[in-house]
Amino acid sequence: GGKAEEPQPHPPKEQLPNVSYCITSPPPWPEAIILGFQHYIVMLGTTVLIPTALVPQMGGGNKEKAEVIQTLLFVAGLNTLLQSLFGTRLPAVIAGSYTFVPTTISIILAGRFSDEPDPIEKFKRIMRATQGALIVASTLQIVLGFSGLWRNVTRFLSPLSAVPLVSLVGFG
Repeated sequence: GGKAEEPQPHPPKEQLPNVSYCITSPPPWPEAIILGFQHYIVMLGTTVLIPTALVPQMGGGNKEKAEVIQTLLFVAGLNTLLQSLFGTRLPAVIAGSYTFVPTTISIILAGRFSDEPDPIEKFKRIMRATQGALIVASTLQIVLGFSGLWRNVTRFLSPLSAVPLVSLVGFG
């Protein structure tokens, strides 16, 4: 027998009833700027809360906390811009996630960092270890995405199982 064809997505309609904006009808610039600011306010809580909880445990003070918050805001803006221009092209804010907090806490509590007397040096060592762990994890995610292995997994995810998964990831 022949190979079964994969189902194709529905073609987009010009305008759906009861929907203000579709693919071909974006909001006007003033409203888009207001909606973008609304997204920024929503992500600001996560962006401030994660460093506020983790940086003091890492040995950092207010200066380091401010630097981490600034870095998160910059990288979130850069990721959002790249995702909007080259990725899914959806107007979604890519911000910090609570997903990595347990891993970061386990790195913070690792015994190899407890002997460091200088809190700033301890902060730097923990930050380097956390960055290394994130680089390895993201490399694995990139390999899974580009190799097509993840596509094989998603075939077994029905909408009934995918919605709770996406909701839990969205909640952080």
